[in-house]
Amino acid sequence: MARIAFIGLGNMGGPMAANLVKAGHEVLGFDLAASVLKAAEASGVKPASHASQAVKDAEVVITMLPQGRHVLTAWADILQSTAQDTLVIDCSTIDVDSSRKAHEIAKAAGCLSLDAPVSGGTGGASAGTLTFMAGGSPEAFARAKPILEAMGKKIVHCGEAGAGQAAKICNNMILGISMVGVCEAFVLAEKLGLSHQALFDVASTSSGQCWSINTYCPVPGPVPTSPANNGYKPGFAAALMLKDLKLSQEAALASGASTPLGAEAAQLYALFEKQGNGGRDFSAIIEMFREKL
Repeated sequence: MARIAFIGLGNMGGPMAANLVKAGHEVLGFDLAASVLKAAEASGVKPASHASQAVKDAEVVITMLPQGRHVLTAWADILQSTAQDTLVIDCSTIDVDSSRKAHEIAKAAGCLSLDAPVSGGTGGASAGTLTFMAGGSPEAFARAKPILEAMGKKIVHCGEAGAGQAAKICNNMILGISMVGVCEAFVLAEKLGLSHQALFDVASTSSGQCWSINTYCPVPGPVPTSPANNGYKPGFAAALMLKDLKLSQEAALASGASTPLGAEAAQLYALFEKQGNGGRDFSAIIEMFREKL
């Protein structure tokens, strides 16, 4: 079993670290929020007073942080306290450019590195069923895979440095677009007098089927485990969807890709967040479509 440092123990990082403990690893954790660190301690994570303390003597370091600038600052700091050949994994969702810069910081410190953002939300983090999209060298991936398997059910090596972030951004652009389409369809069905169950029974088994319908249906009833049955408690918060859609549009602009539907989805989620819904599940955007935009 490995000695693992986990930096960033929030809604995703906390349960991910807990699953590493369950798998038998020794996990030292750090988070700026004392309450979050205390919650992680209750799950078996050993608390550290500072990130540099957590990473000292660690064989593997995992970060789960909000933005690229946080990852770059953290890696520049903690890699001064790690031994050469330490494996450093970033599970945050950040821009590709920052991810590649983080890999450069790790290389300069003599460490192996992997960008490995996740899909599956807080439910997947708790259940250990996340999908990891990894970017980095084959050697780094081979070392990281057994660690990631303690937290997820699907581990995909997408390519070299930054490829994991590229895959995550593309995937979540698809998700944002598809959720908007599904919500529009259910609102139209309501106006036409079609029941939620009838539309679900048709669309979930025919050409309209997609994850946003079959697994995460945005109306109560058809999929009992969807946030729609729990007052749209996230799940995956609308603010996080907006963050990912913004990343997709920054990447599209930088690469010259045409993504008109991604751009429209980003604008819609920006409006939804502006209305005070950033902390609600992203599927709650259906309520905005019931109003006149």
